[in-house]
Amino acid sequence: MNNWLNRLERKYGRYGIPNLTNILVAGQILVLAIELFVDRTISFWLGLSRSLLLQGQIWRVISFIFIPFSGGSILSVVLGIYFTWFVGTALEREWGDFRYTVYLLSGVLGTVLGCLLTGVTASTYCLSLSLLLAFAMLYPEVQLLLFFVIPIRVKYFGIFAAVLWVFSFLGASLPGKLDYLLSMLNVWLFFAPMAYRSLRAWVRREQWKRKNRR
Repeated sequence: MNNWLNRLERKYGRYGIPNLTNILVAGQILVLAIELFVDRTISFWLGLSRSLLLQGQIWRVISFIFIPFSGGSILSVVLGIYFTWFVGTALEREWGDFRYTVYLLSGVLGTVLGCLLTGVTASTYCLSLSLLLAFAMLYPEVQLLLFFVIPIRVKYFGIFAAVLWVFSFLGASLPGKLDYLLSMLNVWLFFAPMAYRSLRAWVRREQWKRKNRR
């Protein structure tokens, strides 16, 4: 893991938030229940919007994460919440409270920055993708049951999430592209150095192979 994270953890490790995934998922379940049975406008009062933030509604920098990402149906929302819980708790066990807190909150920070700089209304779309990508990077060969029936390795979920993000990025406007980049801040912070080292090692291996063929 990155050296800067090791230094941060030694100095501030006590500030990690325990059971952060459970807090996140409990909030999303509560918001879903309110939306279904009490007030369908609850997401409006919690969502992240630059204009409303500038009016002083600062609670939105946190409250938006409790709006579950909707794929268009109640079933997709429920499955998304379950998957967030499953992936998030696994990352908490692997990284510990502090690193997981940094990962999640840096994703939130990137999303808020993207919203403020571009004016694009934010959602938990990229935050959910970032959790799935981290899980796929850490457990690529673990098998999950797609639709609770079809066994599939986690790395393919990760590839799907990456492709989904790329297509969303390419199809967005210029401000939208900046928003997508910033919303994945946690992924860049945690995994870009590792990806760079892997790429550099691969380039060196290829150079060594070409040199030895001569």
